[in-house]
Amino acid sequence: MAAEIVNPRSDSSSDQDGAEPLDSFDPVFALHRGGKMAVQATVPVRDKDDLSLAYTPGVARVCTAIAEQPDLVNDYTWKSSVVAVVTDGTAVLGLGDIGPQASLPVMEGKAILFKQFGGVDAVPIALDCTGVDEIVETVVRLAPSFGGVNLEDISAPRCFEIEKQLQERLDIPVFHDDQHGTAVVTLAALRNAARLSGREIGQLRAVISGAGAAGVAIAKMLVEAGIGDVALADRKGVVSADREDLTPVKREVASFTNKAGITGSLENALAGADVFIGVSGGTVPEEAVASMAEGAFVFAMANPNPEVHPEVAHKYAAVVATGRSDFPNQINNVLAFPGIFAGALQVRATRITEGMKIAAAEALAAVVGDDLAADYVIPSPFDERVAPAVTAAVAAAARAEGVARR
Repeated sequence: MAAEIVNPRSDSSSDQDGAEPLDSFDPVFALHRGGKMAVQATVPVRDKDDLSLAYTPGVARVCTAIAEQPDLVNDYTWKSSVVAVVTDGTAVLGLGDIGPQASLPVMEGKAILFKQFGGVDAVPIALDCTGVDEIVETVVRLAPSFGGVNLEDISAPRCFEIEKQLQERLDIPVFHDDQHGTAVVTLAALRNAARLSGREIGQLRAVISGAGAAGVAIAKMLVEAGIGDVALADRKGVVSADREDLTPVKREVASFTNKAGITGSLENALAGADVFIGVSGGTVPEEAVASMAEGAFVFAMANPNPEVHPEVAHKYAAVVATGRSDFPNQINNVLAFPGIFAGALQVRATRITEGMKIAAAEALAAVVGDDLAADYVIPSPFDERVAPAVTAAVAAAARAEGVARR
């Protein structure tokens, strides 16, 4: 039998201070006891012959071959099929800065989603540091063990610089899922919403509430995809070139968004807009939603409370999407990142390009096909067609863009 590290789920010992274990009355804690992951060998170690092949002396021959031809590491270790899921715990779900240890349940969850939906092995790595240089240097030193790096739940604006520096220094894919995974799925849903209404993306004006990691990435991807116009709004209003309080990232965004030159509040921007995309939390007044163009789309993705409740959105919008699984049209990153990494790893890509992300969005949108409807502009994460479609599209795009190594 293959060797395995088994989760101690049967451990019924009390929690700290002799208190009743939390999992004695809460099924969530019961599921998490001992963690949600295990490590299992892929080869048997039953006797001395197996041991001599899997470990010493046989393993030395493999090590020597890799030392002489470094690229062989991808064929004779797990490197080319495993992703590091890296966080510093500063922007975990809707919980904020809860630290690296408290982030581990989420990182474990991310890792099992990689495996479940993309067939990709992933290792959670929670770092006890928050400085840009510290994180970058740490990940660079860990990188020889991995085929890709998924940055997760790192707060803005540091996440932009961390991703940028790692992309420059590493020759493996580095992908901040909070940015690009959200953007890919949003674009896919928007393409189908536009198709349902008989319009092209170039005919639409979108407004994004939230100028953090997800908002900025969505804006960039929509522009790349040919959106008619898009404006971002932060807590102080629309991000526009005339504002003097913009961060460098927001100043860059202002240079390629908001062609209409809208200033003032989010509510001002929504008047006559075709699309609302919420990635900020907060609440959008109903009268602002009512001021949008006829046949508008509302993607209110804050969890657990959407910026516009679906009951309100449906009064005015032709298509409504949220980030929640209990409403139709869930904008869920799990539709994107497993297939994106599976495709990138399949061809041993050096990076994930804009073209690969656009290809992922187009493939995801295409899964819906002729079943397109107002309550079905994006497939379910449990649709078995999703990951293979995204994987194939990303691999093909990587080859077309010259970043594939096989």
